[in-house]
Amino acid sequence: MTSQTDTQGTVTTVYKVSGMSCGHCEGAVSGEISEIPGVSSVKAVASTGEVTVVSAAPLEEEAVRAAVDEAGFELVGLA
Repeated sequence: MTSQTDTQGTVTTVYKVSGMSCGHCEGAVSGEISEIPGVSSVKAVASTGEVTVVSAAPLEEEAVRAAVDEAGFELVGLA
């Protein structure tokens, strides 16, 4: 599991998302995940399929899955 808490009390989690192929894809996934309460930053990288999410507390996987689905992609799991 790739999730860690830093000294400022935030949690950084890296998810694997399939189907992203360009900057527009990255923006769509980032935009949907950033709507989840508690999320402070999202960085999606299409070339690796990795999405790094910084949040105030661990996120429910179902909330992340729903956001990724809404963007039109598939959450594979934790990277």
